[in-house]
Amino acid sequence: MEQQRTRNSGFASMDANKQKEIARKGGMAAHRKGTAHEFTSEEARAAGRKGGERSAERRRTTAGSSSTGHPAGTAESTGESNNPDVVAAMSEPGQEA
Repeated sequence: MEQQRTRNSGFASMDANKQKEIARKGGMAAHRKGTAHEFTSEEARAAGRKGGERSAERRRTTAGSSSTGHPAGTAESTGESNNPDVVAAMSEPGQEA
C-alpha cells in the first residue's frame, strides 16, 4: 500500500532559511508595533528557577526507574510478564526467555 503524501505547502514544508526570514520579519514588526514581549530580569530569573525545579523533579522521579522508564523491580522493567501466553511460551522447553 502506498503512503499518501501531504501537499508541499505551508510554513512547515518551507526551507529552514525561508522560515527563519519570515519569523525574523514577524519579530521585527512586533517590536515596531510595540506588541513584542521582552522579559525583565525578574521574569527571566523566575522562568529559569521554574525550569530548574522541573528538571530536578524529573531527575528525582526517574532516579528509581530502569532504562525502560518503569519503576525498578516491576515486571515491565525486568522483562517479566503477567500475560499467560507470554508466560507459557517462556516456560516451554527449548525456548529462551
